[in-house]
Amino acid sequence: MSNTRIERDSMGQLQVPAEALYGAQTQRAVENFPISHQRMPRLFIRALLLAKAAAAQANLELEQISEGRSKAIVDAVKDLLASDYMTHFPVDIFQTGSGTSTNMNANEVIATLATRLLGEEVNPNDHVNCGQSSNDIIPTTIHVSAALALHEQLLPALAHLVQVTEHKAVQVHAFVKTGRTHLMDAMPVRMSQVLNGWAQQVRANIEHLQ
Repeated sequence: MSNTRIERDSMGQLQVPAEALYGAQTQRAVENFPISHQRMPRLFIRALLLAKAAAAQANLELEQISEGRSKAIVDAVKDLLASDYMTHFPVDIFQTGSGTSTNMNANEVIATLATRLLGEEVNPNDHVNCGQSSNDIIPTTIHVSAALALHEQLLPALAHLVQVTEHKAVQVHAFVKTGRTHLMDAMPVRMSQVLNGWAQQVRANIEHLQ
């Protein structure tokens, strides 16, 4: 059994790994940009998939795609997010400036799965990418991935930092240090005052970020 299959696009045909969910445009990007061998971050790809599902639902409401295709796209995204989806996104992080290759990578992967689920063609361009451009879907994905990172990683880390800093302040309350202002010694302060001041600064930034 061959390890590759033939895929075709407007530029001709080329070989794609037999088990790959992506198609010709993704394979061309893999071959054209073998630069760093680093892929897009996992959180970025997750955000891109979520944006594609949201677009499919919006396109259904706008009567741009059928209910069946919209549901198939959303279900395909759910299946991807429940799997080790990064294996289907091989495009190098250094690629076309607008992220077109990664956008098409997502379109092809989702279209392949959606077609299997629906039993009829779901086109990467006409259906998955309906009403979208790389110049809007990629910036949207950046915003969504930043929001996910903020709520899932940064805010919990900052909350933990406040907790351990305040705990340490209790432990060092008995110690006094020389305060500093304008690069000069100032009034003595307790170490607990210093640490609680740091904790309050972090807490204020948490409120600002929320």
